[in-house]
Amino acid sequence: MTGRAVELLGGVWPVLAPAAVAGGAWMRAARRRLQLNRAMHELRRPLQALALSPGEALGHGSAEAPGPLDLALMALEDMDFAVNGHRPAASVRPVSARAVVHAALERWRPLAARADRSLSLEWHAGSAVVMADPPRLAQALDNLLANAVEHGGLRISVEASIRRSGLRIAVADGGADGRVAARARDPRRGHGLDVVRRIAAAHGGSFELRREVRGMVAALELPLAAGT
Repeated sequence: MTGRAVELLGGVWPVLAPAAVAGGAWMRAARRRLQLNRAMHELRRPLQALALSPGEALGHGSAEAPGPLDLALMALEDMDFAVNGHRPAASVRPVSARAVVHAALERWRPLAARADRSLSLEWHAGSAVVMADPPRLAQALDNLLANAVEHGGLRISVEASIRRSGLRIAVADGGADGRVAARARDPRRGHGLDVVRRIAAAHGGSFELRREVRGMVAALELPLAAGT
């Protein structure tokens, strides 16, 4: 290579190098996206097959109280959105709050029992109807109960009450070590609580986490349907 060629290459390289690095990053991102889409394709097929099979044993729920299989399919939709940017519009409508909360408790009661924890419900909300997307509300409740069962004490309580701002669903973990709050500050953990915050905000509600005598209390508030 002549000196002139070396000189020219030296002048061009600072321009080409960033483009080469960016091109490599784009190719890696494209391969990762392809792999994720393949994995979603393989996961979607058995889930869809199960969804077409009758029976609550397979995790089916109802229109107001989605089951585990329904929530798994929704999580797959969320993954599709993260990879490809496509998400079905939320279906917010009047929903019986007690039906969704009761279904969530029943989903988690067996796991709580295996962990030697009890789940109790105090319902002070009558026949409250909230404006919600049932699968998203179920997803929020599952995250709150999962946190309490995994990291709380022996007695986990759920209390529902009517407030000026709407329906308040509070999950007290009965613990005494503040691990839920510590996870909320740990960037590696606390993803479930972030999911609850996003769902609350999307519904025009709120979410808070605070310490009380009965342990860490995670409270989700949602607007009531008109006329409730």
